[in-house]
Amino acid sequence: MTTARTAMAPACAAALFTAALTGCSGSTSDTAGEAYGSTPSASPSKPASVDTHSVARFGAILADEKGRTLYLFLADKRNKSNCTGDCAKAWPPLRSKGDAKAGKGVTQKLLAITKRSGGDQQVTYNGHPLYYYAGDKKPGRTNGQALDQFGAEWYVLDAKGKQVES
Repeated sequence: MTTARTAMAPACAAALFTAALTGCSGSTSDTAGEAYGSTPSASPSKPASVDTHSVARFGAILADEKGRTLYLFLADKRNKSNCTGDCAKAWPPLRSKGDAKAGKGVTQKLLAITKRSGGDQQVTYNGHPLYYYAGDKKPGRTNGQALDQFGAEWYVLDAKGKQVES
């Protein structure tokens, strides 16, 4: 009996490890870039939606349809992302299949799509490519605000598409 348990231990450990990783994968929304710790989906199945969400510290800021905060990266150029590789893992881009949709408080004419280096479509607002922060574990969090990572600072945006200072 002891040898049977010993033989099963590695298999059980592997199954638990796999289950733990699966349970930590975050959201399943492919337009959300599956933010909050997982890799963005390479091909979203629907257009992204950009909304506003009220946060006591900043007022109305841009978020996705589930209230997850969106950020701009000061190293980006107008409608051009400079966040790839490890940067895009920590700051997943808001991807879309087709034109993004404006939600509550968002101006449709400020929304656009840009092509990323790999050909994926990323949502922009007022010329700023939009990103999530993997450190925001729940909707409404703004843990990425004013962080200096990957060569520049990151900021939440207001409904006019301007960076919000802390």
